[in-house]
Amino acid sequence: MKRCRVVGLLVGAMAVAAGCGRGQGPASGPPAGPVEVGVVTVRAERVVLTTELPGRTAAYLVAEVRPQVNGLIQERTFVEGSSVQKGALLYQIDPAPYQATYEQTKAALAVAEAAVPPIKLRTERLKELVAIRAVGQQDLDEASAALQKAEAGVASARASVESARINLSYTPLRAPISGRTGKSSVTPGALVTAYQPTPLVTIQQLDPIYVDVTQSSADLLRLRRNLESGALMRSGPVAGKVKLVLEDGTPYAREGTLQFRDVTVEPTTGSVVLRMVFPNPDTMLLPGMFVRATVEEGVLEQAILAPQQGVTRDARGNASVFVVDASGKVAARPIVAERAIGDRWLVASGLADGDRVIVQGLQRIQPGIPVKAVPFVPAAPSTSEAAAAPAAK
Repeated sequence: MKRCRVVGLLVGAMAVAAGCGRGQGPASGPPAGPVEVGVVTVRAERVVLTTELPGRTAAYLVAEVRPQVNGLIQERTFVEGSSVQKGALLYQIDPAPYQATYEQTKAALAVAEAAVPPIKLRTERLKELVAIRAVGQQDLDEASAALQKAEAGVASARASVESARINLSYTPLRAPISGRTGKSSVTPGALVTAYQPTPLVTIQQLDPIYVDVTQSSADLLRLRRNLESGALMRSGPVAGKVKLVLEDGTPYAREGTLQFRDVTVEPTTGSVVLRMVFPNPDTMLLPGMFVRATVEEGVLEQAILAPQQGVTRDARGNASVFVVDASGKVAARPIVAERAIGDRWLVASGLADGDRVIVQGLQRIQPGIPVKAVPFVPAAPSTSEAAAAPAAK
């Protein structure tokens, strides 16, 4: 009986041992393959290069209205802040003293003109008498001198009349340009003086309007070199067009044109001023507003753009990417990334048309290992982001 028990225990122990052996065996399944990475194939494409420059708006025309004669302001005929047309009456200076002076000078001219005919007739008669030796030459000379003096008196009187007429014409102050008026510095009854330093009112023409921005001289030299070398091309009829972004970030609806670049570099900032002209029919742009202008530099016909998520930088800021080479292995490529265009970098060197840049799975790779390259598919926006998108618009 004891022997049967021992045999049963041995059989059970062997069964348990066999079961444990099967649990600790090697796992079944295929061996691990190459790491799968998402890649973007870069292609040479046509890219319009632009630069964004800060600046401020300035009035197209500015006129400071000052009196040219002394006098009392009788009336002001415009409303502050309103638009006026060129030649419109703004102020009326009391014309009475200037009118009186004008009439007085006209009377003096009439007296001077009336004195000329008798002297002229006497001179002509003396010429005849001198010819027959009835009078002496001295009498004729004195008469001729008197005639010249009388004629000079007429010319002087005419000049006085013209001066008085001009002063009288200065008593109504009219708008020298069309535009919008500012704050008036005087009211009716105020005494003003000719050519005083303080303007009575300032008129500004706001349509069109200037936008003055600054550009560093280094950027200007770079742009000129690229254009001269042919690396950058002008884009035909749209060259020189400028777009504008307002202070609150909204784009301005109308395009402007680049008018000129200043010929002097500001020594303290090392920058030059670019002046642009924008239509402003609804006067949305006011002088002194801060804006950002997007200026078109030119066109790169064969530009290479690398996705930003595939570009890494070392401690010195040098950029590089990982690519999948022709043998299916990872290769590191140093690149020169000039500027960001949207969500991509403009690559000056280091990449060529058709290169496959790794943008997904960078944490699991290293140079030289084989990988499985699949086209990168951007993740779809989450439900909350999709719901927020219409609200943002």
